[in-house]
Amino acid sequence: MAKYVDPISGQGQHELAIAPAVSVEFSNTSEAIRADSAEPFAVKVKVRSQLTSPADAAVHIAAPQGWSVEPASQSVHLEHEGDTSEAQFTVRPKLDGETHYDLKAIADYAGKQFTQGFDVVSRSDLDTFYYYYPATLDVSAVDVHVPSRLRVGYIMGAGDEIPATLQQLGIDVQTIAPAALATTDLSRFDTVVVGIRAYDVSTDVRNNNAKLLDFASRGGTLVVQYNQSISSFNAGHYTPYPATVANQRVTVEEAPVEILEPQSPILNYPNKISQRDFDGWVQERGLYFMGDWDQHFHALLSTHDPGEQALKGGLLVAQYGRGTYIYTGYAFFRQLPAGVPGPIRLFVNLLSAGTRSEHEGHEGK
Repeated sequence: MAKYVDPISGQGQHELAIAPAVSVEFSNTSEAIRADSAEPFAVKVKVRSQLTSPADAAVHIAAPQGWSVEPASQSVHLEHEGDTSEAQFTVRPKLDGETHYDLKAIADYAGKQFTQGFDVVSRSDLDTFYYYYPATLDVSAVDVHVPSRLRVGYIMGAGDEIPATLQQLGIDVQTIAPAALATTDLSRFDTVVVGIRAYDVSTDVRNNNAKLLDFASRGGTLVVQYNQSISSFNAGHYTPYPATVANQRVTVEEAPVEILEPQSPILNYPNKISQRDFDGWVQERGLYFMGDWDQHFHALLSTHDPGEQALKGGLLVAQYGRGTYIYTGYAFFRQLPAGVPGPIRLFVNLLSAGTRSEHEGHEGK
């Protein structure tokens, strides 16, 4: 324990923090790649000094057998305590089907190897804690088909990492700040996704809901994810047909899922969705499902926690004008960054709902 003088309460003590001389971490903790691809991808490694004197370290990446990393090693110089330096590598994978692989970042300094990063968690009433974790990048190889030339606009809500995962899979995704929604030409997108809790946190999204519905009616696909402020969302009547969000969630990630409309195009193109696609989910199935809805909507899935009634409002689809409106409460915002294959395939299908006829037209030619 280390003693210190608190200006308010007087003398106190806290745990003495012990940190590695240098810490190392990847800029992101996961990477999704298509299982049928041998294309290289870039990764960034950040090195931080906890030393009070200048330090020179070498950074390299340990990869699975058969993979290649360029360059083999990079030197970094850290002048002061707290300084960080970033090294970028190009990784060429050698894949063997749909599975997870680990990349490990290693910093060599003063004859020792350092393989951990850490975060500082601090609250005035709970002291300061140091959360250590291995410098590991989870690479998820996913067997997923993506339509060519698919263009997606993603309106950011309360914040999630879905756009990054989609970009890693080679999908053309442009993030749209809510403040820019009024002046953004949506017609250049096939699909527009509204991020989690966007209606909760953004007046711009609420004010431009008519523009989003117009995009769908003109032939686009609009995918709306869950919102937490149930009364506000329901009072806003933001859906194209009557529907009411309820405080319904499925907290058990292994909860059984029933496919209600197995012949729905959304469950068949470009990926065939089956029971295996609901294996391996993390933390929960979903939250803030619709409680009731107009007959224009079709419920595609049903799930429930043990001992509770079936909930069918987690994935609703409606034809609206020439386009498609989709509401989902399933927790894609947790599954995609974790590289879970099934929900990645299902989400790609949602994005592709309006491209199937175009694909079939090309097939006919």
